[in-house]
Amino acid sequence: MQQPPPSWGPPPPGNMVTKVDLTISCEGLRDLDILSKSDPICVVFSFDGGKRFEVGRTERLNDTLSPKFQKEVTVDYRFEEVQKLGFYIFDIDDTSNDINQADFLGKCECHLGQIVSSGTYKHSLDYNGKAGGSISIQGQEQSGMQRTLKLCVKGVKLDKKDFFGKSDPYLEFHRQTIDGSFALAHRTEVIKNTLNPTWKPMKINTRRLCDNNADTEIKIICYDWDSDGSHDLIGEYYTTLASIEQWRQGTTFQLVHPKKKEKRGYRNSGEIVVEQVELKREFTFLEYIQGGCLLNFVVGIDFTGSNGDPRDPSSLHYLMSSTPNQYTQAITAVGNVIQDYDADQLYPAFGFGARLPPTWQVSHQFSLNGNPADPNCHGIGGILAAYHQCINSVQLYGPTNASPIINNVAAMAREAARTQQAKDYYILLLLTDGILTDMAQTIQGIISASELPMSVIIVGIGDADFTDMERLDGDDKVLSMGGRKAKRDIVQFVPFADFKNGSSARLAAHVLKEIPQQVCDMYNDVMHVGPMFQPFQGPMS
Repeated sequence: MQQPPPSWGPPPPGNMVTKVDLTISCEGLRDLDILSKSDPICVVFSFDGGKRFEVGRTERLNDTLSPKFQKEVTVDYRFEEVQKLGFYIFDIDDTSNDINQADFLGKCECHLGQIVSSGTYKHSLDYNGKAGGSISIQGQEQSGMQRTLKLCVKGVKLDKKDFFGKSDPYLEFHRQTIDGSFALAHRTEVIKNTLNPTWKPMKINTRRLCDNNADTEIKIICYDWDSDGSHDLIGEYYTTLASIEQWRQGTTFQLVHPKKKEKRGYRNSGEIVVEQVELKREFTFLEYIQGGCLLNFVVGIDFTGSNGDPRDPSSLHYLMSSTPNQYTQAITAVGNVIQDYDADQLYPAFGFGARLPPTWQVSHQFSLNGNPADPNCHGIGGILAAYHQCINSVQLYGPTNASPIINNVAAMAREAARTQQAKDYYILLLLTDGILTDMAQTIQGIISASELPMSVIIVGIGDADFTDMERLDGDDKVLSMGGRKAKRDIVQFVPFADFKNGSSARLAAHVLKEIPQQVCDMYNDVMHVGPMFQPFQGPMS
């Protein structure tokens, strides 16, 4: 018999795009008008596949070389991508606003990640290779304030729908849209063969639940799950966020089947009882980033013998090919995204599983740059340079033990947690060509680290069978061992082979997509702290 998924959960997070409003000002623009000053406008472009696309423009201001534009430009923000933007300033002397007929005053090209992590991003304007003044850009998340509904409910005396059993009930929460229809916001797990289910505690973002509108109608539907997909309606209930705010433990509401409510003697199709309810203000990823939180990038590289002799073109560590090896590609792809969120550009980088000179003892954690006292490399280029130098000076050996590096980064994160501030969050990129030989210790290390401000990205290099590594990724099941359970999911695992025929940007997007939620879960739910300071809130004066 077909089994229901353990938890269907909400629709994919990717359906919700974060909008960021950009406020722009310039100083010291070139004056290209003879009888007056320039009339500047800023046009914002995005870049994709080498092509340039306009995403918005400010208003035109008359006779000024230091414009403070009032009109904001709105862009879609995706943490997991390197989003290149171009800010082009033109002097427009007519009412057509045609930039093809305008005088070019200067440009600035940067990443959206640099803007949102800077508070105010300031940069010089390039005027055909010469100084063209400067530009200041501030990014503000739209509808930054959000709340989360934490809810635990149980069903009482639900209608029996199955001929040979009871019912297999689950709940769905739908929000009413602008055209009056309803869109799915959240779905619980299915509980088999019961008329009195208690569902797992749920968390629903109020933006998804009702667009943060307290009066938007919310429909709660209870279904009986069927393996053929023809799920039977048990009953439904209508409410609003304003009403939910009045719920308390013990609040009870009746499920009504619309086709039964007119029948004589019909009362309801069961009841839903609130066991726990909390409506909590939660901070967004961008609020933490703009409030001073830094993402600290750490790299761990597998130097075990199974990678093959680095001098052999078939080796996973071979460096002489015109195409970078998979280790290099993964470091570059992930690092290019995270570097926009780390101000000092210093990245600890480690290797494991090699014999080191001069004693040739096996080390399960060593600094790529050869300096045990300071493993930091400057920039992504510094990591790659240290990796290339290291591969020629150590002997690949084994075994594949990842727990020492995980525990080391956990020690860094533990120090950060002691400050009780959302200040430093650590992201470990662990690259390995095979199954870990210290799997039990690694699981224990990850469980302990789940209470700390850190995440672990594991990329499987090469074509090995990485099936056993999937258990480390807690997307479908909470990681546990010996009676201990992870506080939250902090691991994302992916085999590089799944992306070797695509762009490295796709790999980065896949492994980084969960980081914003993991950051928010850590600070909102585990440490219970907000941003260190309030980010920019409005137009520049």
